[in-house]
Amino acid sequence: MKEIEKAYEAQKYEDDIYKKWEESGVFSPQPDTSKKPFTVSMPPPNATGVLHLGHATMLAIEDIMIRYKRMQGYAALWVPGTDHAGIATQNRVETNLLEKGITRHDLGRKKFLKEVNTFVKGSRSTIRNQIRKMGASCDWTRERYTLDEGLSKAVREVFVRMFNDGLIYRGDRIVNWCPRCSSTLADDEVDYKDKHEKLYWIKYGPFRVATTRPETILGDTAVAVHPDDKRYKDMIGKEYKISGVLGDFEITVVADKEVDMEFGTGAIKVTPAHSFADFEIAQRHDLPSKSVIDEDGKMKGNCGKYAGMTTLECRKEIVKDMEKMGFLEKTEDFNHNLSICYRCKTPIEPLVSRQWFIAVDEPVIKEDGKKKTIKEKALEVVRNGDIEIIPERFSKTYFHWMENLHDWCISRQIWFGHQIPVWYCQDCNEITVATETPEKCTCGSSNLKQDPDTLDTWFSSGLWTFSTLGWPEKTKDLDFFHPTAVLETGYDILFFWIARMIIMTTYVMKEVPFEKVYLHGLIRTRDGKKMSKSDPATCIDPLDMIEQYGTDALRLSMVIGSTPGNDLRLYEEKIAGYRNFVNKIWNAARFSLMNIEEEAFSTEFDPQKHIKSRADKWILTKLQYLIKDVTNDMEKFRYSDAGTKNYNFTWCELCDWYVEFSKGKHLNPVVLLYVLKNVLKLMHPFVPFVTEVLWGHLQEEKMLIEESWPVFNKKLLFDKEVEEMEILHQIISDIRSVRAQYSVEPAKKIHAVVYAGKYTEFLKKNMAPLRRMARIGSIDILEKGDKLEKAVCVFVSDIEVYLPLNELVDIEKEKKRLMKEQENLQGFKEQLEHKLKNKGFIDNAPKDIVEKEKKRLEETEKSLKKIKGQLEQL
Repeated sequence: MKEIEKAYEAQKYEDDIYKKWEESGVFSPQPDTSKKPFTVSMPPPNATGVLHLGHATMLAIEDIMIRYKRMQGYAALWVPGTDHAGIATQNRVETNLLEKGITRHDLGRKKFLKEVNTFVKGSRSTIRNQIRKMGASCDWTRERYTLDEGLSKAVREVFVRMFNDGLIYRGDRIVNWCPRCSSTLADDEVDYKDKHEKLYWIKYGPFRVATTRPETILGDTAVAVHPDDKRYKDMIGKEYKISGVLGDFEITVVADKEVDMEFGTGAIKVTPAHSFADFEIAQRHDLPSKSVIDEDGKMKGNCGKYAGMTTLECRKEIVKDMEKMGFLEKTEDFNHNLSICYRCKTPIEPLVSRQWFIAVDEPVIKEDGKKKTIKEKALEVVRNGDIEIIPERFSKTYFHWMENLHDWCISRQIWFGHQIPVWYCQDCNEITVATETPEKCTCGSSNLKQDPDTLDTWFSSGLWTFSTLGWPEKTKDLDFFHPTAVLETGYDILFFWIARMIIMTTYVMKEVPFEKVYLHGLIRTRDGKKMSKSDPATCIDPLDMIEQYGTDALRLSMVIGSTPGNDLRLYEEKIAGYRNFVNKIWNAARFSLMNIEEEAFSTEFDPQKHIKSRADKWILTKLQYLIKDVTNDMEKFRYSDAGTKNYNFTWCELCDWYVEFSKGKHLNPVVLLYVLKNVLKLMHPFVPFVTEVLWGHLQEEKMLIEESWPVFNKKLLFDKEVEEMEILHQIISDIRSVRAQYSVEPAKKIHAVVYAGKYTEFLKKNMAPLRRMARIGSIDILEKGDKLEKAVCVFVSDIEVYLPLNELVDIEKEKKRLMKEQENLQGFKEQLEHKLKNKGFIDNAPKDIVEKEKKRLEETEKSLKKIKGQLEQL
């Protein structure tokens, strides 16, 4: 056969192989009722054009899923796409324009969106290339984009349906406002950071109140106390005039059970327009609201001399004025969580604003004669098992978040995205909600203006599983491939995306979007820190790693050792280590193929004709158990276990044992080839490139990606022969261990005496491989005999193996060496014991250093015990 190169060079093969896969059409399944569907919707990367390790992990795991199911005969569809990512993409383009001294307002909406679309076109091309580089076998003929024509139609259709069902409304509510992005944010788009601030204690008429934001006093309309607080019992319901920095103002005292009597004085000031908690209090007690901070984060014109200041400037000035006027009682240091924008990290400003919302507590879903809210339905499908979350512990997190979900603010004050399909008549003020631009309103006026706001990005991506398959049209793809099988993504977007897909799909489709949710963890640095794009020292670029080590190595490094929902530490040396793993696969196959004759490639394996030895039966049995175990692991999403078992079998059992054992006249090329083919199939989902290259050397008609997954075959189990072979392996391993223990040179052949009992005939028949693999010159295999003196004895089952010491070492010379080593170790042990008895060292040394010294002492004691045993033998 053709010589296989000694080393695998990934860069030489990967692009050509991917092109061959893609052009073959194997990525593009068709609706086929003779097959079961298996669909995965790729979490769409943002159109900002950068593939990070989170995406790479997602692509590796999902490609394993898809390749496995494709080989099992499923119509396996993996739908790729990109998300327009409204705020993130607009911010990116605005930043690029600012470098030229241009703002979006200089361009106007139409020209600015043209700039954004040009940027997105280039970045989507970059993303496609990056996804291909990861070996992702997704169906590019079905690629989608959250702003393409079909998905835009779906978005408008859902908005109109929800509006007509009373689920979407426009109202004045308090929202998370980002002054930098000039837009609202959903609750789960808000991040938090620890902030050391001041807590100001203020004389407030007959009250004493505490606040971290004294500037909001200008918007106070009430004081709230607990209804059971006896201190304020006679004040509830009364109005008081409070002296402030801008003169007197009136407040009402209300009783509210949400007030904590134990915090401070038990009385809190209420600023309904600038605090979520205060807004809720105001809603419950019908309190007025006074807005004093604008959308730029500055004080409004109703704030007297503070008008136009930023909130921080105003805080500084108000504190000074309160001190002068005697209102400031004291100041304390205070730690709290500051709300910041998840995109630009600017502090959030809670503001009352007119926005569009989805009412999550409005009962509109009709089932069994009852009406349920979309929130109740989203909880129900996870509780009753229609959707399984892996790992299960995240179900509790999902329930907690969903149960505490408030109305979802879906409008954003940005230009890039799905513009809200609502038109306002400039003549009669009528509102028209429609899927297409209306020509006129009901009064006959064509003077219509569309709402300038866009929809939250998560609104459109919440429709991803069904809109990408053609909805609202009734397509064959939608009918056959939906619901999808698995949604695989990082646990950090459980609320952002997964929960919204469940809400939107159960409402629109009356079915779940997916049957299982597989959550992978975050990728962290060697030290467990979160990787940051702003810190090049910690951030690994997956494309750089592919260039250096190959895609298969990167994929393995993100899968082996990982478990669902748990973070994974990744660093370059680890990826380099898995390149060695890939090279071992190459070498194992190359080694096997070098031992296969040409005629074996055209011979179909027939168990009746081709099984010739116990070794054949052993490797075939081991292969069947491997197929069974790996398939079971794959079904249970234990990809790390499956990949490790594949590797261990290939390197240890196939190469180290079977090929070595069967060398020369004992080699069975037909069995070896049969085993190798199955191993390549089992490994293909994990390392698709190297296995496809190796498959190309096997003279097969089909590519490996098109082959069938191996099936467990009970007829190829030979447990008796396996037991015998395992004993032979153990004998060889134990003899090798003794040789290593006594530092016997590899070339030196030694004598052995074996009392084999019932295994006597078996070992005599396999004397040749035993002698060759254990480096034995002469061997006596007897049924039984007397114990040999001055010999090392190892026991395997009922078998006794004696290795005369004079065959292994110069006894006197070895005794002197061991005694010298014993003396050195004893001295080292005493030093460690002295150090660990030193109270100063124990109390002052870092804990990890103390633990390290304890471990060294433990290892030294083990070494001394081992030397003592060797001296006793000598």
